[in-house]
Amino acid sequence: HVQLVESGGGSVQAGGSPRLSCAASGYTLSSYCMGWFRQAPGKEREAVASIHLNSYVSDSVMLRFTVSRDNTKNKVYLQMINLRPEDTAMYYCAAKRGPCGLRPVYEYNYWGQGTQVTVS
Repeated sequence: HVQLVESGGGSVQAGGSPRLSCAASGYTLSSYCMGWFRQAPGKEREAVASIHLNSYVSDSVMLRFTVSRDNTKNKVYLQMINLRPEDTAMYYCAAKRGPCGLRPVYEYNYWGQGTQVTVS
């Protein structure tokens, strides 16, 4: 059984810099491409970052978000810098095998429940 659990979200003021984390259990995280997605109300789920052997960040968050992983702890992180109200969304952690990068939602096999980030 594979389980992903996100944490670190909440209500923050504009300019805040929280770090989201995703804890994986049931498998070895190092074997997967780990992705971060976000979905704002009324909008499509958007890939924002991913990491396996290399890391990737979308144009929407480039220079503000950084993705990293700690294989010994089976965790992946999303460090967010200088948040804006437009960053408000539910943030999801996901995992897939095969090619990494900013891959579409349907390629991911496992998903966390999400953590809400609200920027005001």
